[in-house]
Amino acid sequence: MKSASETVVRSSDSDRVLVIMAKAPRPGAVKTRLVSSLSPAGVTAFYCCLLDDTLALARSLNDVEVAIMCPETDVNELAQLAGSEVSVVAQEGEGLAAGLTSVFAHFAEGHQRRTIAFNSDSPHLPRSILEDGFETLAAHDLVVGPTHDGGYYLVGAKTSHPTLFAGDGMGTSSALERLLSRARTLDLSVGFADRFYDIDIADDLTRLAAELRLAPARAPRTAAWLKEWELAAEQSRTGARTSTRMGYRTGTGEL
Repeated sequence: MKSASETVVRSSDSDRVLVIMAKAPRPGAVKTRLVSSLSPAGVTAFYCCLLDDTLALARSLNDVEVAIMCPETDVNELAQLAGSEVSVVAQEGEGLAAGLTSVFAHFAEGHQRRTIAFNSDSPHLPRSILEDGFETLAAHDLVVGPTHDGGYYLVGAKTSHPTLFAGDGMGTSSALERLLSRARTLDLSVGFADRFYDIDIADDLTRLAAELRLAPARAPRTAAWLKEWELAAEQSRTGARTSTRMGYRTGTGEL
């Protein structure tokens, strides 16, 4: 049964579901660790680019249902951004742990569908990582994509495990360790995707910009935004007046 806060969920015959963990792009609500480097408007504009390109990445896979899981208050706004081909579902409870629990309760419980949840700031992921993740789930209870900072950017399962995502430790350097500990307690087999990085701090912006300079087609909106950001930063270093486009702070090199 659909809740009143949930958009219409499109039916799919696929046994593979790719769920993007997202929030509505509002100042102060997304990518908050970037506010020391970017203006609030810049952070929001950047997140919109990340989300748009991440949706395009998800849609590029064949025979996969694409969905968004988000806080109840964000459903309508994200449904407008995502378009008619993507289901947008309100999570039960607050926080990332509740969101992940909701993903598998909604899409995998009782269906044995291979379901993968991943970050909304992941347009730089090679499509092969997502494809390989689904293949890993054919032979394991869980698939996990570790990050370099001790967390994880991707997690997949074939059924719901309500105690897998306890609220403690989410978003910390011990998040992966805690997840794997709970998986061992539940006697779940775990396969791993390649280690990757999140987009959380200014150094991540620089790394992503360097990657997308070589292959902008991987995430075109994000690549264009980062090109403008680098130009503004260079102008600031040389004392030039920075552009006011896209939320730049004049003379600071910040967005």
